[in-house]
Amino acid sequence: MNIPQIELPTDTWVKASWDEYIQIIENPQLEKAKGYYFNERMRIEMPPVGNDHASDHSIVNHAVHLWAGITGIDLNGKDNCTYRKTGVREAQPDVSYYIGGNAEAIPWGTTIINLDLYPPPTLAIEVANTSISDDKGEKRLLYEQLGVAEYWIVDVKNIEIFAFSVANGGSRRITQSQVLLGLEIALLEEALRRTRQMNHGRVSAWLLSQFQQ
Repeated sequence: MNIPQIELPTDTWVKASWDEYIQIIENPQLEKAKGYYFNERMRIEMPPVGNDHASDHSIVNHAVHLWAGITGIDLNGKDNCTYRKTGVREAQPDVSYYIGGNAEAIPWGTTIINLDLYPPPTLAIEVANTSISDDKGEKRLLYEQLGVAEYWIVDVKNIEIFAFSVANGGSRRITQSQVLLGLEIALLEEALRRTRQMNHGRVSAWLLSQFQQ
């Protein structure tokens, strides 16, 4: 498949073989694109460039690291990292974490994380500004099959976080993280609301005061 000669649809699922998907996602023109593969279909997303998506991504990531530091949870976070089960599925969450006993599971120098060799991330997060329906639907199924323990969707427009605990190939909505013990999802949503009125420095100070109570 000659990518420069075709118009590739983005932000939608397209029927494709694994080899076709790899040829497309490895094209230099799509170096910054995010790729997903599931149920013999692929989805290519161009990176978001807007303030709202970037801001919510930043504060949620900061909050997770802050909580882990304060509560003594071992954790390693990864932005836009690719997880690949060769020939079967691939995902590139906005942010993901290895937590607890798996915090140091991925050796330094690893590029694409091969899930035939390494465990999946403990927590995967998608920040959704325009892709909320897909994040709740097909991607939720993808992450269930990927084997994460927890999956969050940050709904930028509605300032809401949908958090799911994943087990036995299915998921259920939760109000408190099961992998970041004691972390209330409502508290993170309040932090997001505050970012609409104040800068991240002040929101960080507020989070710190709440986490230390």
